Amino acid sequence: MSTTWLISGPPGCGKTSWILNTLRDHPGPCGYLRLKGLSHEGLEQGCDAGIDRTWLQDQIPSLEDLSTPQPSPAAADRINLIELQQFQAPPEEAPEAIDAAIRSQLDTLQLRPDRCLHFGRDPELPGQDTLAFNKLEAWSLSLHNSVWDPNSLSSFWFELVNGAYGDVYRAKALMNLPDGRAFFCNWMVSQQGSQFLPLERVEPPHGRPKRSSELVVQGKALNGIGIQTTIDDCLITDDVLEMHQAPMRDQQPESTLTR
Repeated sequence: MSTTWLISGPPGCGKTSWILNTLRDHPGPCGYLRLKGLSHEGLEQGCDAGIDRTWLQDQIPSLEDLSTPQPSPAAADRINLIELQQFQAPPEEAPEAIDAAIRSQLDTLQLRPDRCLHFGRDPELPGQDTLAFNKLEAWSLSLHNSVWDPNSLSSFWFELVNGAYGDVYRAKALMNLPDGRAFFCNWMVSQQGSQFLPLERVEPPHGRPKRSSELVVQGKALNGIGIQTTIDDCLITDDVLEMHQAPMRDQQPESTLTR
């Protein structure tokens, strides 16, 4: 029968990276879901903007989205990994200890974890980036259809993670560039630097990209207005985007220019 694991932990502990490596190593079919986490007093959940799912599906195109109930029985060699941002470890490892609000989400999707693993509690999970938070704010922004000036993106991200807009502990994003590439941008205060990981899929040079683009930030004293104002100055207009894309279309064979 199929296997379903619930993988939980605080922001930035490495859940998505661990899930990606585990799914890559699995020889059979696999599925993924991120649940809506619970906020606590002084600890605000980051918005589930679909960043993790988009990144994982780009890296593993056959990955199945578990956000809708599955109509047919799962394959015997299938593994489902469910991600949950959770600030505090459950009192027990057993699935019966899952919070009632989380269990309700699972029941709706007909998912029943066989095992629950939590970063900071279970030794088989890496613990170097697992931090305990006593206060955390969250801020997010949808960047759908937006395209960044590459140099401006680099400058903005440096400012963001170095305190220009508040004490940022965690930041992740999907950002589109004029040449059709997109990057998964990932930073955690416990790490030495940021990750800028390219997506495999490159959008064709036919206007603004259709894929997901989001920014999620967690920290203290976040200046959302300042972040938004700077971002507005970093995004390119339709005319500038066309200046980038026109030469790219000229270099493509005619047969590839039609969508």
